[in-house]
Amino acid sequence: MVFAAVDIGSNAIRLLFCRVYELEGKPHFHKEELIRMPIRLGEDVFLKGKISSAKEERLITSLKGFNELIKAYQVDGVRAVATSAMRDAANGQEIITRAKQESGLNVEIIDGKLEAALVFSNHIEQILNPKFAYLYIDVGGGSTELTLYFNQKVIAAKSFNIGTVRMLLDKVNKEEWEEMKAWLKRSTVGIHPLYAIGSGGNINKMFKMINKKETKHLNYDKLKDLYDMLNSYTYEERVERLGLKPDRADVIIPAAKIFLTVMKTADIEKVFVPQIGLSDGIVHDMYDNYKKKSK
Repeated sequence: MVFAAVDIGSNAIRLLFCRVYELEGKPHFHKEELIRMPIRLGEDVFLKGKISSAKEERLITSLKGFNELIKAYQVDGVRAVATSAMRDAANGQEIITRAKQESGLNVEIIDGKLEAALVFSNHIEQILNPKFAYLYIDVGGGSTELTLYFNQKVIAAKSFNIGTVRMLLDKVNKEEWEEMKAWLKRSTVGIHPLYAIGSGGNINKMFKMINKKETKHLNYDKLKDLYDMLNSYTYEERVERLGLKPDRADVIIPAAKIFLTVMKTADIEKVFVPQIGLSDGIVHDMYDNYKKKSK
C-alpha cells in the first residue's frame, strides 16, 4: 500500500510518497518520492502576521500539482497538515478553504501538541534501547516540538515558538527561550542518561555534512564544531563552497543553535538522527489507523 503525506511548514512544503510492506506481520516503510518546495510562508507571517498574495499563489499552485501527483499514484491514503506559520497567519483558514476548493486537498491546521504527537508516530524509540530515556527534538521553521520518552511511554511533550525562520527574522523573544529551558530542566530532573532523537531537514543535513557513516548519532562536541564552522562562512560561501541550497544555507545555523541549546540544557551528549520528519510521522499514523479500521 502507498500513502501520501503533505507537510506545509514555515520554511518549505513537502509531499512524501511512502510504500508500506508487511513482512512476517511487521510493517516496513519505504520512501519512494519526496518533493520539496521552499516557499517559506513564515517569512510573511512572522513579520506581518499574514501570508502575502504572492506566497499564497505559490502555495495554491504547488498544492494543485501535489494533488495531481497523488491522484496519479493512486494512494491508499492521503493527509495534509499545516503547522506553525499557518497557525499564526491571520488569513490561514481563508487560504485553507481556498486550497480545498482549487486543489482538492483537505488541509488541517494542527496545533503544536498534535504536531509533536505526529512526529513521535515514527516510533523510532522501538529500535533504540528501551532502558534509556529519549528526548525527541523536531526543529521546524516556526516551532520546536519536544517529546520526552521514558519507561517506554511519553511522559511530557510541549511545542515552543522557537523556529529557524523566526530566529532569522529576530522574532523569538527571550522569554520563550527561558520557558523552554525551564521546561527542559523541570521535565528531565532525575532522568539520566538521556539521549536525543533529532528530526527535521536541518539535523538530517548536518548529519550528512559530518558524514557519520559508522553510527547513527552525533555528539554534542561534533555538532558544536560544525556550528562554529558554519558560522565562520558567509551565507554566499555556505552556498558556493559548502554546496548548501539557498533556503538551507541560512536556516541551518539557527537550527544548530536550537539543538545545542536543548542538548546543553538537558545534559544530553548524543543525538540520534534517523533522518525522518513530520511527513514520515503522518504516514505512520495513517498506516496505524488503516490497520485499526481493517480489523
